[in-house]
Formats: sequence, C-alpha cells, structure tokens
Amino acid sequence: MTLLNVVYVEATCWEGEPPSGQRNEIIEIGIVVLNLKTLERTDKRSIMVHPEHSEISEFCTRLTGITAEEVASGITFQEACDLLRQEYHTDSRPWASWGDYDRKQFQSQSVGDIRYPFSSRHTNAKQVYADAYNLKRAGMVRALRNAGLPLEGSHHRGADDAWNIAALISKMVSEGHWPTDPLQALADDLQEMGLQ
Repeated sequence: MTLLNVVYVEATCWEGEPPSGQRNEIIEIGIVVLNLKTLERTDKRSIMVHPEHSEISEFCTRLTGITAEEVASGITFQEACDLLRQEYHTDSRPWASWGDYDRKQFQSQSVGDIRYPFSSRHTNAKQVYADAYNLKRAGMVRALRNAGLPLEGSHHRGADDAWNIAALISKMVSEGHWPTDPLQALADDLQEMGLQ
C-alpha cells in the first residue's frame, strides 16, 4: 500500500508588510492521507498551531476564518512537528503540497531544536498539474474547475484544501500524470518477488 501525505498550511498574514517584529508563521496544518493505489482519501485533520512571533490580523481572519482565540488553544510548532512524525510518519512517507510554499515555510520554522518533520520525498502537485494539463497558472480553485471537481469545504482552511488537493492528485494518478516514487516502486517490486 502506497500512502502519500497531502499537506496544506495556513500562516499568519497581513494586507501589507508584517508589523514590526512579526513574521509569517504556520497557524494551521491540514493533512490528508491518500492511498495512491485505491485513491481513497483518509485521515483528514486540522492541527491548530499557536504562533510565537506573530498575531492573527483582521485580514488573516477574513481570508482564512481563523481567529486569535482558535490559535491560542493550539499546540506549539514543535509539538505539531512531533505529532506529524508520530501519527503520520512524515519523516519517512512521501508527501505533496500545492506549490512550494508549505515546504519552505516548514523549513524556515525548523530551527534550533526543532527538527524538520518531513522526508525529502516531496512533490510539488501544482507544478505536476500545470505540466500535465498545459496550464500557465494553476491555482487550486482553477485546477479543480479545470478537472471538473467540486471545491469541498472552505477555501483557505488547511484540512479542506489538503482534501481538495488530494482529489486533484487522485485525478492525476488515474490519468497517469503523477510521478512514480522510485523508493516505493522498488519496495513494491521486492514485495511481489517475496523478498520483503
């Protein structure tokens, strides 16, 4: 069974530049597990993260629906990274996000004692989709329309966006556009030969 973690984050944001002393920080991690063989989406989850160096702006709440009260009861970024490793095996399982923002945001926040929670087996689903269907701009909502898929849930909420991205990846897999994970392909071959 080939499992893929599909990840989408929301971060603190402002209409213009961040206020002095503040910076973009992850406030919600949406994660969905996609079985690349059955194309079943499972384990849809929203992990609220309490920011340490920024506050939720009115603009951020308007965009995402996330309030300061919600993130106040969230866990720390380090706790979120530990949870991802323990419950979703993120340090060994392949993963995907829509674009490169999510990967870069995790990298920028994984400093000091905080260990980057993901494996190096990352796929930029947005780029794969744009290449597969010859689109210059492939925002998630536009890609869903292009694919004839509904937007489920609320756009700019991590778990809902991860769920929708997983649907787009399912379509790419079924149409032969999703890249094969060479490590998983080798493991599947060994298992079929009875060597694993």
